[in-house]
Amino acid sequence: MHIPLISRWSVPTQWAALLALSALLGGALDLMGLPAALLLGPMLAGILFGIQGATARVPPLPFLGAQALIGMLIANAVTAEILVTLAADWAVFLGIILSTIAASTLLGWLMSRWRLLPGTTAIWGSSPGAANAMTLLAGAFGADIRLVAFMQYLRVVFVAGFASLVAQLWGAGAGERPPHDWFPALPLLPFAATLAVAFGGAALGRLLRWPAASLLTPMLLGAVLHAAGLLTIVLPEWLLAACYALVGWRIGLGFTRPIIRAAARAFSRVVLSILVLLAFCGGLAALLVVWLGIDPLTAYLATSPGGIDTIAIIAAGTPVDLSFIMGLQVARLILVILLAPPIARFMARRVPPE
Repeated sequence: MHIPLISRWSVPTQWAALLALSALLGGALDLMGLPAALLLGPMLAGILFGIQGATARVPPLPFLGAQALIGMLIANAVTAEILVTLAADWAVFLGIILSTIAASTLLGWLMSRWRLLPGTTAIWGSSPGAANAMTLLAGAFGADIRLVAFMQYLRVVFVAGFASLVAQLWGAGAGERPPHDWFPALPLLPFAATLAVAFGGAALGRLLRWPAASLLTPMLLGAVLHAAGLLTIVLPEWLLAACYALVGWRIGLGFTRPIIRAAARAFSRVVLSILVLLAFCGGLAALLVVWLGIDPLTAYLATSPGGIDTIAIIAAGTPVDLSFIMGLQVARLILVILLAPPIARFMARRVPPE
């Protein structure tokens, strides 16, 4: 799809056109019954605009706010039962997470050693999470940070696409979804309290410099207050749709022309590496089904490699155990943030010089 001279449009004009195309694509995907259509539509529109040279970008504060509200969406599904499950089967979960990290690291190292990608790019780009940290650290080890960013972004797109398709196939037997209630009656006090916890938690996390603070801090605070009966979480659908769009645009607009040009020669190899990692994680999901009796859709979404906010959006619109999915996703994110950078540095030093 060619959008002529989009880089010459004013930024307000770009946003107006992007909003219109996002609504069109999101509405079409929603009519098809695809989960997370309100995320995927804006993401696809953002990709089309990004590769056509759009200069519009999601401002940091609205994006952080969107992540905070998605954290509250997750908090609304956290129950005491998931904590009991995590405590009882911690060894299985730890094995699943460490296996994912090990597989992605080995895959990246092999791609670097076989010269499928330049330098140590594949090692940093294959990390299943902590995209910002891995992209920044990659430059210090001579990797092409544009290609690392492309690998991270593209994996999120693949994860979102495959997870939505799997959710549609496995969730098809759950009956038709109710129609959207865009503007329900809004209890103002609980709604204000929800916003206060979300944005206050995000600000606190940023001050404390916690990893993924804008999502995790509101989620943890909201889950504790909600479980204790001190907070009723109110998130109207129009607000969630705006959050989904901001996340989708942030991902899609990252596919800029310089990144695409840098990745053109390696595109097929990057796609192959992503498919291998997705297949490996699918195997881990099968083990969860066999060992713990988890339903296949919950297991698949729980083990999907990366894009915790994307997975939360998809899971929220499908008949799954959201608290189980997010428990495993959060645990994996924390371990990736702690382990992936030092592991990648260790492996990068063992790639022979070109």
